[in-house]
Amino acid sequence: MELFASAVREGSFSAAGRRAGLSPASVSRQVAALEASLNVQLLNRTSRALSLTDAGREYLARLEPILQDIAEAEAAAAALQATPRGTLRVHSRLMFGMRVVAPLIPAFQARYPELRVELRLTEHAARMAEDEVDIDLRLSPSPDAQLMQRRLLRCERMLVASPDYLARMPQVAVPRDLRAQHCLTYWQGPDDVVWRFLDQGVLEELTIASHFATNNGEVLRDMALAGHGIALLDDYTVRADLASGRLARLLPRLRVTNTGFDLGIYAVFRQASLLPAKTRVFLDFLVEAVSSD
Repeated sequence: MELFASAVREGSFSAAGRRAGLSPASVSRQVAALEASLNVQLLNRTSRALSLTDAGREYLARLEPILQDIAEAEAAAAALQATPRGTLRVHSRLMFGMRVVAPLIPAFQARYPELRVELRLTEHAARMAEDEVDIDLRLSPSPDAQLMQRRLLRCERMLVASPDYLARMPQVAVPRDLRAQHCLTYWQGPDDVVWRFLDQGVLEELTIASHFATNNGEVLRDMALAGHGIALLDDYTVRADLASGRLARLLPRLRVTNTGFDLGIYAVFRQASLLPAKTRVFLDFLVEAVSSD
């Protein structure tokens, strides 16, 4: 049943076999045996692709919740292990994963040597069940009531630039002074870039003309370090740069954001009556290392 569901999810017997450590022929034989036991064809097979029959679609819809229940039963049993082991799949946004999570992994694995960690980094929230992710580290809470979550830390965004850039450009004393600056912005689509400033409860919004835009925070940081302009970045990504003097903060008395002001890093994980030991110990480790609550 798991191989059938995996073959549909992955789109081929080969991909399902790689995930399960089996040959494509072995997966095909076992799915064929499942069809024979049910006396119904579940998949249409061609040389290029697999597709569900009507019976296969109905069977899969009923099967997936059962497989999820089995996985939770196994996870509950694993949660009772004295020594966490197996594979822990962690997904994170790029900057937090690179700047905060990745440097912590060696210490975590030294503490739990029987755990193998997969750290996946993208700019999108993970599909928890489909991608078999144990923990997703997000910049905002999940709206999905079936997922559990915990805020690991509060964070804020700040305007930063290199001392070299600031030395050759006009001073920035108030937000509107940014109109005469080279602003490095995070690309979120075709709409105007708007930075929001909060000064003692008074909100000011400023449309920013982008001198350079990208959808990667690490690139924004590199461009700021190179003296290319002023970037709006999360505090945890530039803390070391500010301490070393490679970057300086602008308008420090104001709160600034390009989204909302209630920012934080949230650990999101699947709901279960007993957390798997591997998930529990990693959450505890992260809280110990980075929590601001």
